[in-house]
Amino acid sequence: MPVYIRKHPLEIPLPSEKDWIKEDEEENFFLQDPDQTLDQLPQPFRMINKMVNLVFDEALEIIEQREALREAQKLKVRPMQYMPTGDFKVAGRANCLAASGKNIFVGLSTGLAAFSAADCRRVCAWEAAKFEICAIHASDLGNENHVLIALDEMGFAHLFYFCKDSLFLVKVLNEVEDISKRSTCEEVELSHGGSYAGVLLQGSTEAWLEIYRLPKDSWERETENASGAAAAAAPAVQERMFSQASEMKSLELQREGSAEMETRMSTSKLGARLSLPMLLLKVRPPKPLSGSIFKSPLDALMKIDDGSVLGLGHNHMIKDCQLEQQDAIFHSTFKTYLERGSESDSKEVTPRHTMFHFIFPGRILRMGPEIKSQPEVPAGISVHWSGSHNLCLYLLTRPLKEKGDTELKPDAVWPCAALITCSAVSSCSSYLALACEDSTITVWNNCLGSPLGVTALPEGCLIRSIHFLPSPAAPKDQGLCPSGDPSHPKVQLLALCVDGSLHLVAASWTGQSNTVLLAGRPQDPGQTINTVTPLLTFNGTLLVFSRDGTVSLIDTVTLQTICHLVTPPSYTVASPWQPVFALDTENQRLLLQGQEQQRADAVSQAKDNQSSIFLFDFNSHPLRDVFPKKLESPPESLQHLPWDKRCDIFLRNRVTVKALLQRSSPSSHKVLAKTTECN
Repeated sequence: MPVYIRKHPLEIPLPSEKDWIKEDEEENFFLQDPDQTLDQLPQPFRMINKMVNLVFDEALEIIEQREALREAQKLKVRPMQYMPTGDFKVAGRANCLAASGKNIFVGLSTGLAAFSAADCRRVCAWEAAKFEICAIHASDLGNENHVLIALDEMGFAHLFYFCKDSLFLVKVLNEVEDISKRSTCEEVELSHGGSYAGVLLQGSTEAWLEIYRLPKDSWERETENASGAAAAAAPAVQERMFSQASEMKSLELQREGSAEMETRMSTSKLGARLSLPMLLLKVRPPKPLSGSIFKSPLDALMKIDDGSVLGLGHNHMIKDCQLEQQDAIFHSTFKTYLERGSESDSKEVTPRHTMFHFIFPGRILRMGPEIKSQPEVPAGISVHWSGSHNLCLYLLTRPLKEKGDTELKPDAVWPCAALITCSAVSSCSSYLALACEDSTITVWNNCLGSPLGVTALPEGCLIRSIHFLPSPAAPKDQGLCPSGDPSHPKVQLLALCVDGSLHLVAASWTGQSNTVLLAGRPQDPGQTINTVTPLLTFNGTLLVFSRDGTVSLIDTVTLQTICHLVTPPSYTVASPWQPVFALDTENQRLLLQGQEQQRADAVSQAKDNQSSIFLFDFNSHPLRDVFPKKLESPPESLQHLPWDKRCDIFLRNRVTVKALLQRSSPSSHKVLAKTTECN
């Protein structure tokens, strides 16, 4: 066995000079701490002791900070807390909510259920044991008819038609016979009025967007004819079943039940006979830029359209070697400013997510005289893919000669200076907002086809979502528009950042814009804002959901919290990081799912329990008193005015701008001149 033998004799190290005791203090020296009689710890225990003491010191500092924050919260004036005005129970786990007209639709772990908004009575349901609905969108078609599109956990998109008290499955949009060719649905969307439906599909190697035209008029006629035929056939079925009076009483009861079942089946099979939606567009992500594939300039010119709009830049004559040479020159010139990880970021990644919106007719889309459009029906869609600088616009009313094209080209392309992270369209479809990766927000006027303003948030604010603040500028049936005065538009929108900060952005017709910080990055992680949505009922009011389950109403004018909406003491907000809620704009109510506290940790038993949906009625006396009083409604939106009145507004606005140009300073002439040219 090897034995370690010290080469040099053991020596006692001399103490350092700072530890020596002075001669005048040697007589009066004594130990005040008995622990100092022990020798110092050897290494590595001395280092471990320092680390443990450091951990304790930092923990005490954190405790002191939290205690100071808790004491400061106690001194603040707490907003009023309001309990729900009603509630109703749902069998199973509620995953999503949607309010449309006089009905409430709930996506459950076992299917889909419809409830009456007046008395919260269950009207009908579509139940399937293997389908758990995760997202749902509904649109009111009038005459108590609704169209719904639901997404389940398996990635199937279900299209439903609700007619009075019946719910029919029209089609599973991405259902295929060959399971190897199956695609997964990632996102679903319905247009205002239920004329179109959009589905984002994800395959094994690529993603694409499908737009369907919904035959809602045909559905209404087919349901009326089928309901009349079913009502006429029901007495004949019952008479045939009751004609056999010689059977036993139990058998008669059984046949009576089968007669009712046959009558119901005659109505439930109606969904298979409804007209199917028509696939209108199939939009694929743009291909990455590469070298030219054309042999001559004539071949490239043959692929170019009339040149009236910008394209994606694929039809060019630049070779691969030229692109590589330009890239090498760029990197050699600006290598000191480029990050080391830029090489990995420069690799092209196939886009797999997109954000799209339905757009109504306006100057933002170039429509020829051969294309007929209706003001209440969307005329196109705006699409931007992840990792792309371009916003692509597609017309929904294409000429017949363009429907057979194998490769769908955008009708307009808007290039941006930075990557587009998110976008939003106002409820009246008059304004479009784009948020880029460099924390800039651009608001476009769809009626004029010109930018209304560009705003830059503080550096480092990565925008997660944007929302328009509505104002009662248009009639109730046409949606609320944030424009205010049509001749002098001014819009406000919210920008929620990744760090939890919330900004209010205002853009006006003069080109000037400003930002206001509504909520900064919280010190307490529980106060981080997860979701924010504007309230259409009250002007300038926000509904804010925090990570700790707090539901707040904030006034954007006074920048103060109006009140807190709380659940009963024995309940909490279910999944506060992703709350299940819906705004009933017709009845001016908030629907919010709650969960019992003693069952909050028992996730496995959630399917067997009932879900509680709480109602907060904004028309109730205690809630209505805390809201700011409504301002006088401005004129109607510019989009919904006749052409003669719209021309009068343009001429009046032009005269006003010219007068301002004569009085204003030369620095502001440029901004006002642009507005004059647009009008």
